[in-house]
Amino acid sequence: MGDNGQRKIELPAVITVRDLAQRLESSPIQVIRILMSNGVMASINQQVDFETAAVVASELGFEANMEIAEAEEEKESGEVPLWKRLIASEDPKHLTSRPPVVTILGHVDHGKTTLLDAIRHTSVAAGEAGGITQHIGAYQVEHKGRLITFLDTPGHAAFTAMRARGAQGADIVVLVVAANDGVMPQTREAIAHARAARVPIVVALNKIDRPDANPDFVKRQLADLGLVPDEWDGNTIVVPVSAKQKMGLDDLLEAILLVADSLKIEANPKGKVFGTVVEAQVDRSKGVIATLLVQNGTLSMGDVVLAGTAYGRIRAMFDYRGRKVQRALPSTPVQIMGLNDCPQAGDLFQVYNSEKEARQVVEELKQKQQQRQLQAPKATLEELFQRFKAGETRELCLIIKADVQGSLEPIITSLRELDQSEIKINVLHAEAGNISEDDVMLAAASRGIVVGFNVQADGAARRRAEAEGVSIRIYDVIYRLTEDIEKALKGMLAPEFVEVIIGKAEILATFTVSKGLVAGCKVLQGEIRRNARVRVLRGEEKIYDGELASLRHEKEDVREIRSGFECGMAFKGFSDFKIGDIVECYVMERFGG
Repeated sequence: MGDNGQRKIELPAVITVRDLAQRLESSPIQVIRILMSNGVMASINQQVDFETAAVVASELGFEANMEIAEAEEEKESGEVPLWKRLIASEDPKHLTSRPPVVTILGHVDHGKTTLLDAIRHTSVAAGEAGGITQHIGAYQVEHKGRLITFLDTPGHAAFTAMRARGAQGADIVVLVVAANDGVMPQTREAIAHARAARVPIVVALNKIDRPDANPDFVKRQLADLGLVPDEWDGNTIVVPVSAKQKMGLDDLLEAILLVADSLKIEANPKGKVFGTVVEAQVDRSKGVIATLLVQNGTLSMGDVVLAGTAYGRIRAMFDYRGRKVQRALPSTPVQIMGLNDCPQAGDLFQVYNSEKEARQVVEELKQKQQQRQLQAPKATLEELFQRFKAGETRELCLIIKADVQGSLEPIITSLRELDQSEIKINVLHAEAGNISEDDVMLAAASRGIVVGFNVQADGAARRRAEAEGVSIRIYDVIYRLTEDIEKALKGMLAPEFVEVIIGKAEILATFTVSKGLVAGCKVLQGEIRRNARVRVLRGEEKIYDGELASLRHEKEDVREIRSGFECGMAFKGFSDFKIGDIVECYVMERFGG
C-alpha cells in the first residue's frame, strides 16, 4: 500500500485500454470514461502511455509506477496470454517442439502483403504452391525440412482482435520496413504491439532493390527505437529483402528459425486440445466456416469444439491447401465446418467430451451476458430522451460511420445545423468503414449512439451492442438519418425548467471565522459547485434555500469540489446550520424555448 492508502501497481511504458482495465480490476468502459473526462479519446484496443495510464490508475485508487524492463521479461503476470498459461500448466515431460507461428506487421504500403505472397508461392510446404485453392487466414511453409506457420493477417482485423483478447497466437513478429521510406507511425505502433505481447521481432528491410533505398539510415532509426541490428552488436536480426524481386526470402526464413531456436516453442500433442480462432465467416451453402490455429493437443475429425459461445462437432476439416485432413497437430492452421454460430477472431477454442457439455457451458456464458446486459445503461434515442428529462444529460453523443469519407462531411454538416442551445450534438468519432466493436465500446462509454450510413455492423459489434445496451442505427438516405436525429432532439426538448441535484454533502463541523460561521462538510455524492444553488435540510425540513457565499478546500477558494473530499462552505445570509445537516447542491436546467 502507498502512503496515501492507495494500492501500488506497476504499469509498462505503453499499454492498451483493455489490458489497463484488466490490471486495474475495472471494466474497459469505466477506463474509457475516465480517459474521456480527462480529455483523452481512446478505443478499447488503443494504446496509452504510462503518464495517461497513471492518471486512470490514480482515479481508481492505485499508485502507479513504471515497470522495469528487465523485471518485465521474468514476471509471469496476467498479461501472459491464456493459451501460453495453459501450455505452461502441461507436464514438462510431455512437451515437444512445434513449428513457430509468425505474423507480419508494418506500415501500410511497406510491402507486407507482397512479402507474404512471395513467401507463400516460393516456399509452401512440399512445394505445392499451386495447390492453394482458398485463403484461410493462415498457411505453413517449409524451410530446410522444418515448418513455419504464418498468420496471413494484413488487410483484416484478425491480429488486432486476437491481440486485444490477450490470445495473440504469434511466437515471432516480422516487422516490414521499407528501405526507401524508413520508420513510419504504423511501424512504431507495430513495435509497441509486439513489445506489449512480449514477442521477439525480426526486421525485414524491404524494397532493398530500389535505387532510393537507404538501409543504414533505416537501421539508425530502428536503433533509436531500441531495435539495434545484430551487425551493430544489437540483438535484432535485420534481413534485407525484396518481396517484388523475391530476394532474401531464404535468409528471412533462416532468421525466423534462428530466433525460434532461441525460444522455447513447445506444446503437448497428447494434452488438452485448445487454440485460437483466426477468422470465421458464414457461407450460404456450407454454414459456419472457422479457421483455427491449434496451439496444444491434437484436433481430430468428430471433436466437439467450443469457441466463445459457438459450439459444434467437426463435420469437415481442411488444411491451408483445401485438402481434407483427419487431425491437426500444434501450430497447424485448419478450416473446420460444424459450428452452430460464428465465433470471433481471437476467441480461445477448446475441445469438450460431448455437445451436451459444451451446450451447458454456453448456457452459463449466455446467462452471465444477459445479467450484464440488464445492468448495462441503455443508450437508445428513446432512453436518451428519458435521461434528458431527468436532467442526467445535456448532449447527444454520436459515433458516425459512413461508406466513404465523402459521405461524412455532408452528414456532420447537416447534424450541426440541428444543434440546439440546450442540447449539444457531440460527434465523438467519425470515420469511413463498417461499424466495429471499438465503435460500440466508445458509444457505451459515452452513453451515445452509433449511426451508420451505407455500412454494416460486423457480428462482434452487434454482439457487443446487445451486451452493452448500445443502439446501432443504419441508414441509406442522409435525409432519413438527420430526420431521426432531429425528431429525437425535439422529443428531448420539454418547455419547462427542471431542477437537477448535482451533489450532496453532510455538515461534520462548524467553525467561527472573522466573516462569520463556516460549515465543515464532506461531499457524499456528485459535486458541489460555487455558482450553483444550495439548500440545507434538517431531516425532511428545508431550513435554507439560496446561494453559497464561499467554497474552500484546504484554505483555497475553489469552483467545485467532488465526492469524497472535504470542504468549507459559507451561505449568503444564513448561519443557523448544525452538525448533521445535509446540503443539497442543484441547478435549474431549461428545456425547450
